[in-house]
Amino acid sequence: METLHFAELIHVQAKKYGEKIALNHRENLTDEWSRITWTSFSEQVMAISKALYELGVNEGDRVGQFSNNMAENLIVDYGLFSNRAIVVPMYATSTAPQIEFIVNDSEIAILFVGDQLQYDIAFEVKERSRFLKKIIVFDRKVLLKDDSSMYFEDLLRQGKASNRHFEIQSRMQDAVDTDLACILYTSGTTGNPKGVMMPHSCLNEAVRVHTVRIPEITDQQTSIAFLPLSHVFERMWCYLCVARGVEIYINLRPIEITEAIKQVRPTMMCAVPRFWEKVYAAVQDNISKMTPFKQGIVTWALATGKKYNIDYLRLGKVPPATLKLKYFIADKLIYSKVKKTIGIEQSVLFPVAGAKLSDDINIFLRSMGIPVVYGYGLTETTASVSFFDHTGYEFGTVGKIIPDLEVKIGPDNEIMVKGKTVFPGYYKNPEANEAAFTEDGFFKTGDAGYVRGESIILTDRIKDLFKTSYGKYIAPQEIETRLILDKCIEQVAVIGDEKPYVTAIIAPSIPDLELYAEKNNIKYNDVDALLSHPEIYKYMEQRILRMQAGMANHELIKKFALITKPFSIQGGELTNTLKLKRAVILQRYKVQIDEMYV
Repeated sequence: METLHFAELIHVQAKKYGEKIALNHRENLTDEWSRITWTSFSEQVMAISKALYELGVNEGDRVGQFSNNMAENLIVDYGLFSNRAIVVPMYATSTAPQIEFIVNDSEIAILFVGDQLQYDIAFEVKERSRFLKKIIVFDRKVLLKDDSSMYFEDLLRQGKASNRHFEIQSRMQDAVDTDLACILYTSGTTGNPKGVMMPHSCLNEAVRVHTVRIPEITDQQTSIAFLPLSHVFERMWCYLCVARGVEIYINLRPIEITEAIKQVRPTMMCAVPRFWEKVYAAVQDNISKMTPFKQGIVTWALATGKKYNIDYLRLGKVPPATLKLKYFIADKLIYSKVKKTIGIEQSVLFPVAGAKLSDDINIFLRSMGIPVVYGYGLTETTASVSFFDHTGYEFGTVGKIIPDLEVKIGPDNEIMVKGKTVFPGYYKNPEANEAAFTEDGFFKTGDAGYVRGESIILTDRIKDLFKTSYGKYIAPQEIETRLILDKCIEQVAVIGDEKPYVTAIIAPSIPDLELYAEKNNIKYNDVDALLSHPEIYKYMEQRILRMQAGMANHELIKKFALITKPFSIQGGELTNTLKLKRAVILQRYKVQIDEMYV
C-alpha cells in the first residue's frame, strides 16, 4: 500500500472530498461548531504555505506551535510540510523556561501561539532568545505588544494575496520521505526534554500499518480530538484521520470534553486511561446507589456481556442464539443507556494508551460493547508499538505488535524495537542517541516486559522499578493502577526504594471523604483536620487493603500519607503528559515519607 506524502496530502484529499466537512472547531462550549470543508482546508493550507514562504521560512527550518488544540494547528502543520519545513509542537501548559529551552535548542525563529497567557510567555522568551523573531497569534482577542507579533488571520490574508504558488508547488514536488516532519520534545520526568526527530517516512509508515490493522477507519467516521496535539498519540491519530478522510472535531479545552462528547457523539476518539478510569468510577458510583434489585440486573447484564463479547466474540466464536437474545436484552436495559449518557452510542473505535489500563476496566468496557483498543507506544516509535485487535486480544498484554516492527528483549528485560516507525535519533543530542540505540540499530525503550506469541506484556518503566531493603522488587505502576480505581483516591505515588516496606503519598477525593465524614458524624474544622482524622485513616486503610487483594505481601502498602493538594503540572509533580515526577515527589514530601518509616 502506497501512502501520499504529507506535503501534498490535503490538496489531494480536497479533490476527492470537495465540500465534505474536514474539520470542526469552536471557541466556547456553547458556540455552534464552525466547519471547514476539505476545499477550504486545502485553500487555507496553501495560503499559509505561501505566507510562510514570504516570511522567509526555508526548507528544513523549525517553526514552533504553542497552543491548545485548534484547527489552525493542523493548517499550519500541513503548510509547513508543503514548505519542507519542520513543526515543533509545545504543550499548552508549558512554562517560560520550558518554552525557552525548546526555542533555543531547535533554533525557532517563528512561533505560533494560542491565547493571551501563551502569547505573554512567548513574548517573554522572545525578549531573551537570540533565535525567536516573530510570534503569530491564533486568538484575535489577544493584546499584542509590538510589531514583531501578528494575528494568524492577517497572515492567512497575506498568503491568499501572495503569488508564490509556483515556489510552493516546487517545494512540494521536491519533498521526500527523509525530510523531517516534526521534532517532538519528550515531557521528561527528569532533566531537560529531548527532541525526537520524526521524518515523513515514520508518519507514512504509521499511516500504512494502521490502515492495514484498522480498516474501519474510513471517511464515514467522526473523531473528536481532546488530548494535546503536542502529544504524539493525538498528533498521529489526527494525521491518520486526515489521511483516511475522517471528519475531526477539535476540542479546545480538555476540561470541556465530557460535555463535548455528548454534543458530538463521535464514532472514534483516542484517550488516555485516566479518561476511562473516570467513566468507570462514575458508573460504579451510580451502581452503588441502586436498589439491590437493580444492582442484580446490572450484575447479570455485565456477566452476559462478558460471556458474549469476551468468551465468544473475542475468540472468534459465534455466540449461541440464547446468549444473543440475552445480550440484546442486556443492551436495551443497560449498555445502550450507559453509552448514550456518555455520548458514545455510535462508537466504532476508541484507542487508549499513554499509561497502564487496568484489566478490570478493560474487561468492564469490552463487556458493555465499548470498543476500546488498548495499546502501547512511545514518541520515539511514532506512537504505536502494539495494540489490541478486535479479536484474539489477550488481557494482561498491551496487544499485538504492529506489522513489520521487530521487537526483542534485552538486558533487564528491556523492550527494544527496530523498524520504519522508529525515529532516527534525538535532535542535536549525540550522547542521548548513543545511549538510546544498540549497535545493531534497536531502540531501547526504557520499558521492561516480555513477548508472548505476537503480543507484548509490559511490566513497568525500568527507572521506576525499585527494590525494597529486603530485596523484593516492586513495580509501582501496577499498584498505582489498582488503587486509582477506588473512588476515594484521585492520585497515588508508591514509595519504597531501599525501604523496609511499601508506602504511598495519596491525593484523595476530598468530596467523597467529606461525604463519608458527614454520614458517620465525624467532626473536623478544615480539610487538614479531616485528612488527619484517625477514622478517615482507618477508612482509607480498609479501602486500600481491598483494592490490593491478591497482591503479594511485600507489595502491600503498609502506611500512607494523605495530601490536601493534588499533584499538578504547575506544581511540578507531573509532566505535561501527566506522568509522575517521582524524584520531585520524593523531595517535596520528604517529611511525610520519613515519618512513615519511623
